[in-house]
Amino acid sequence: MPNTNKNARSVSTFNNELKLKGFNVFQIESDSNATRIYSRKDFYKICLTTGKSIIHYADKSFQTEGTVLFFGNPHIPYSWETVSSTYTGYTCLFSEDFLKLSDRSESLQQSPFFKIGGTPILKITEPQREFLNSIFRKMIEEQQTDYTYKDDLIRNYINLIIHEALKMQPSGNYDQHKNAASRLTSVFLELLERQFPIESSERPLQLKTAQDYADSLNVHVNYLNRAVKEVTGKPTTAHISDRIISEAKALLQHTNWNIADIAYALGFEYPTYFNNYFKRLTGTNPKSLRALEV
Repeated sequence: MPNTNKNARSVSTFNNELKLKGFNVFQIESDSNATRIYSRKDFYKICLTTGKSIIHYADKSFQTEGTVLFFGNPHIPYSWETVSSTYTGYTCLFSEDFLKLSDRSESLQQSPFFKIGGTPILKITEPQREFLNSIFRKMIEEQQTDYTYKDDLIRNYINLIIHEALKMQPSGNYDQHKNAASRLTSVFLELLERQFPIESSERPLQLKTAQDYADSLNVHVNYLNRAVKEVTGKPTTAHISDRIISEAKALLQHTNWNIADIAYALGFEYPTYFNNYFKRLTGTNPKSLRALEV
């Protein structure tokens, strides 16, 4: 019987180390359970994999076979279905802060590989695979050293992978989801859920309106609203409001944050706005709910 406590500690240790360093690279063949579970909302991902799989990314589905290079954006929902029995390759995870882009560089979210309308998958030839394999191996080796400037070196390796990818042709082997409204709604709901839980009042909620989500998903807000209403029977704003209120209740009941901090964490400029919003949707004010829990 598996030792679940040990696995949980392993996962926790991995996540703590990943947040501390802002970077981790590993070989998929030797990947442990811990390396499969990390906070996707914090880290970008580059995978070099050989095998057969189906990758769902935003509102598209990619069927891949052979070797591909995949770029994952923490702000865009994606999932991976492994079809083949053998699957090998490398993965690196890194935060945008770790990469320390210069002021002249564009945000990772706007790069052709990481942005919502971009192409996150490249088909890799055998010579390209051998070259990229060597870069990942160098990162793994460097990760284990005590070299003072190893972070700078690893950043250079990541940038080298990105620049090599820019020289390649993107893969056109993908199929639109058969039900576009259903797929877009699924992506919206997953993106909504990824905004929570709120872990610190210093990192307030970024996506607060239907327009915010439409912009992130690179679709017109009217198209998003129609799709969500068609599939769920509820407007986009209702889903957002329900989730914000649910999180507000959790913060009121399970933290000692003052109401002003909770309001700011949930994206409200002033506590008065939060109080009015909360009362309009729940029929009571935040202070009353907290008093009931004391």
